[in-house]
Amino acid sequence: MLTLVAFIIALGVLIAVHEYGHYRVAVACGIKVLKFSIGFGKPIYTWRLKGKPTEFSIGMLPLGGYVKMLDEREGPVDAAERHLAFNTQPLKSRAAVVAAGPAANLLLAIMLYSLVNWSGLQEPKAILASPVAGSIAERVGLQGRELVLQAAFDDETFEGVRSFEDLRWRLTQGALNGRDVRLSVTTDFVSSDPPARDVVLKLANLKASDADVQLFRKIGIFSPWTQPVLGEVVAGGAGAKAGLRAGDVVQRVGAMPVVDGQQLREIIRSSTVQTGAQTWQLLRGGQMMDILVTADVLQEGKKSIGRIGAYVGSPPEMVTVRYGALGGLWQGAVRTWEVSALTLKMMGKMVIGQASLKNLSGPLTIADYAGKSASLGWSAYLLFLALISVSLGVLNLLPLPVLDGGHLMYYLWEAVTGRSVSQAWMEGLQRGGVAVLLCMMSVALFNDVTRIFG
Repeated sequence: MLTLVAFIIALGVLIAVHEYGHYRVAVACGIKVLKFSIGFGKPIYTWRLKGKPTEFSIGMLPLGGYVKMLDEREGPVDAAERHLAFNTQPLKSRAAVVAAGPAANLLLAIMLYSLVNWSGLQEPKAILASPVAGSIAERVGLQGRELVLQAAFDDETFEGVRSFEDLRWRLTQGALNGRDVRLSVTTDFVSSDPPARDVVLKLANLKASDADVQLFRKIGIFSPWTQPVLGEVVAGGAGAKAGLRAGDVVQRVGAMPVVDGQQLREIIRSSTVQTGAQTWQLLRGGQMMDILVTADVLQEGKKSIGRIGAYVGSPPEMVTVRYGALGGLWQGAVRTWEVSALTLKMMGKMVIGQASLKNLSGPLTIADYAGKSASLGWSAYLLFLALISVSLGVLNLLPLPVLDGGHLMYYLWEAVTGRSVSQAWMEGLQRGGVAVLLCMMSVALFNDVTRIFG
């Protein structure tokens, strides 16, 4: 139920803001707006504002919306109202009305990011877990439990790293933009001016075909450091059968020292039938003890995955990330710009085959993340709304004839040539745009189904 409610609210807010952008600028340009609708299909509620010609409505299908303006191309217009029709407006006014929808979504994203920046957000501290074996992080000498103080692209000036999410964002930018990332790290958590060393993560030649967890596994940094402690132990699981208990702190598995929860999870996952029983050295109630543990081996697709039936790893150390009034607004604008640029770059990579089409997400994935973010609190939900709002704004600016960007493309042609696009060309481009959009939606929906149910 939470997922459904969070999804409907997200769609309603994003669609309403987008259409309100069109509506507000149309009214400001002196255009008569006949109808403002959130959703399609039969209206479930309609109203009018006193003295206004616009009918406002909420449709049964909340999967879009529209603003219907007076337009000679859609029906007869009284001569006395011809100056109020959309098609009679100067080019700059028509372009402004069309661009206002995506612009409203981008402005909404700035405000949502700013709200979170002002209120503060609890995020994991930028303490690194043990790196994945053979990864870029391991090759540069990172071992785990290093605190990242600063980061920079290539030879740029270092900037402070506020949290692990801040670090992940910089790594994402580096991988997708083909830029190395320098980190200033320390293992001294006490000193106010800890000694630090610099490492360079060579991301410039990394093939970022999938901007997901696999990308971060290649880099070797995809989770913050956690203590290798056991949480809830499921009755009947391999851990319970071996005698493991919640609160046990694992020191070694066989001859391998355990640095953190991430490493312990990897050791468990890599267990096979051939691995058999392993001696776990652990700390329980201040005393060291050895326990023989045999992991259950399960099939997940084509892979064999080890399981012990216990929560592994303590909650990460958290830090509050908060900005002042101007700083929060500036960071909101910067994050909106960065997300927009990376979204366009990822779309471009998908078009030329450098990034997988698996990165396209549809309504099922959006609904899933809406519910998950809402369950984490209002700050996480606002960040989710901001991300989707940026995506909606950028998507609508693409030069596809059925989108706002397609209409702006027509107006660019009109500005350059002095004449509008012919009706025949417009109809042909419209059909092509619909075909491309349907293909994108089909791929996104297929990805949703395989991601959630596969």
